[in-house]
Amino acid sequence: MTYSVLMTGAAKRDLEELCTWIAEHDSPGKAEYVLDQLDEVVKSLASLPGRGTHPKELPHGTKEDIRQAFFKPYRVIYQVTNEHIVIHLIADGRRNLQSLLLRRLQTPN
Repeated sequence: MTYSVLMTGAAKRDLEELCTWIAEHDSPGKAEYVLDQLDEVVKSLASLPGRGTHPKELPHGTKEDIRQAFFKPYRVIYQVTNEHIVIHLIADGRRNLQSLLLRRLQTPN
């Protein structure tokens, strides 16, 4: 089964801000490379949504359908539903994401 992949508005902003930061602090070429690699991760979720792991920041038993995939050090946090993959967060995995992740999952984006 192939799932459709949807990205919340907040996740789209994450991606834009990440690419802008990389372009300003490294190079536009590096930003484009990271964007391409993250795009590949997102596309791959359509056919392999179960490959991701449960984010360690979420308390045990909380939203078991929430998973994460990586293009290190970046993390793509997503939810698997019956028909869709919903991308909730794209962030540098070196950040402490617990409060941000819990906030994103509790409020509509």
